[in-house]
Amino acid sequence: MTEIGYIAIFLVAVLATGVVLWNWFKTKRTMQRMNEMIDQAIKGEFTEECFDESMLSALETKLAHYLAASTVSAQNLQTEKDNIKSLISDISHQTKTPIANIVLYSQLLGEREMSDEKRVCIDALENQAMRLQILIDALVKTSRLETGVISLSPVRAKLDTTIHSAVSQLLPKAEVKGIEVSITPSDAEAVFDPKWTEEAIVNLVDNAIKYTNIGGHISVTVESYQFFSCVNVTDDGSGISEDEQPKVFQRFYRGQEHQSEDGVGIGLYLVRQIAEGQGGYVRVKSAKNKNTTFSLYIPRD
Repeated sequence: MTEIGYIAIFLVAVLATGVVLWNWFKTKRTMQRMNEMIDQAIKGEFTEECFDESMLSALETKLAHYLAASTVSAQNLQTEKDNIKSLISDISHQTKTPIANIVLYSQLLGEREMSDEKRVCIDALENQAMRLQILIDALVKTSRLETGVISLSPVRAKLDTTIHSAVSQLLPKAEVKGIEVSITPSDAEAVFDPKWTEEAIVNLVDNAIKYTNIGGHISVTVESYQFFSCVNVTDDGSGISEDEQPKVFQRFYRGQEHQSEDGVGIGLYLVRQIAEGQGGYVRVKSAKNKNTTFSLYIPRD
């Protein structure tokens, strides 16, 4: 082969190497740009730009359109959350005073002399007003959790203090039915939001009181596992049939045999929301006409 042939081969090799390097550089630049676009989208700072018509740039353009749409969706979602937050606040504020007045005036009327027939109506008015207030309070709480208006703030702490605080709120209600509520002391720790976990335990104990017969017993115990600490609330009430157990954590669900009991069927749903909101879960174990145990599992780490 002549010298010119070697030179030609060398030039072709150099040119091929240059093309490969140029394509590698362009691909790398595109990948870096796409990475930057995703980072900007994650931070909520993404803005769409113009690209050339190459194949890689077409991919960039599609990604840019997708991220732009996602950014708009995220902004719309935040706007919706803000609107829901305002709506919840308005509902809570606007209904609090009227309901309180209804309860107050019904109590004032109840203090007057009246026939038994009228007194039944006044008592029913007061009970329904209080039930409405409980319903609105529960709906506001669950809506705030569901929409992220309120976020849980778990901290490492002992469960005993939170359990005692929750149970103490319901002792007068238990005493009216002659129900004994016992708490087994425990040093178990977990990572939980004290305020909302107390709310969950209150709902579990309140639920147990509702469905425990006069003179019954409720026990609150804690078990420690490798990954979870478990708060058990056990009652000796009428129990829950197997087909109803999957339904008890649904919003507004009321057992067919307990429609006359106080409540709106949202307490256990709120318990589930609180448990899941801090990485835990809630379970029920029961049998008809036997003990019922609700177990609230809370992460230890």
